[in-house]
Amino acid sequence: MNDKTFEYCLAHTTAPGDFLNALERETYLRTLSPHMMSGPYQGALLRMISLMLQPKRVLEVGTFTGYAAICLAAGLPEDGQLHTIEADDELVWIIQKGLKLAQIEHKVTIHTGEATQIIPSLEGDFDLVFLDAGKLDYAVHYEMVLQKTRTGGFILADNVLWDGKVAGFDQKDQTALVLRAFNDLVHTDSRVENLLLPLRDGLMLIRKIV
Repeated sequence: MNDKTFEYCLAHTTAPGDFLNALERETYLRTLSPHMMSGPYQGALLRMISLMLQPKRVLEVGTFTGYAAICLAAGLPEDGQLHTIEADDELVWIIQKGLKLAQIEHKVTIHTGEATQIIPSLEGDFDLVFLDAGKLDYAVHYEMVLQKTRTGGFILADNVLWDGKVAGFDQKDQTALVLRAFNDLVHTDSRVENLLLPLRDGLMLIRKIV
C-alpha cells in the first residue's frame, strides 16, 4: 500500500475517541519508542474484530502503553475481562491512565513480568489473543497461548512482516529470520487456519480449529 492509498484509507476510517487520541499524545511525549503503539488504523481493525467476535475473555501479550488493549476491549460484555501482560513495570502508570480515561479499568487486569511465566498461571480459556511482545519469543508465546485459546477462538500476531524484511528475505536481520520461521510455523500448523494481512507492519490472523 503506497502512502496516498494509506492516507485515503485512514481518512475513510472511523476516527478514534478522545481518550485514544490523548493516549497517543501521551505515548509520544513519554516513551522513547512511540512507533511501537498500534495507532489509529490498526487500532480500528482490532476494535472491529473485538466487536464482531464479542469475546468474553481476551489475552494480550505485550501491552506497551495500552492503546491496543483499549481497542481489544471494545467488544467485551460488562462482565468480560481482558488480561494484558507487560514486561516493563515502568509503563504501568500510563496504561492505567489510559484505561481510566476509556472507563474500562474494571474490565482489564494488568500483569507485569515475563510472559512465559505469567501465561501458564492464567486460568481458563480465551476467545481472543493478541501477540505483540518480543518478536524473538513469538514461537514460544504462540505455543503457550494456543493451549489457552478455545477451539474456534482467534490469535492475532503483530509485526509479522517486519518492515517488509520478512517478505524481502533479508538474511542480515535476525528478527526478520525469526518472524519468517514463525510465519512458516503457523502456516503449516494443522491445528489452525490463518490469514496474513499486509496491514501496517503485518498482522497474522489465526483461528484455532482443533
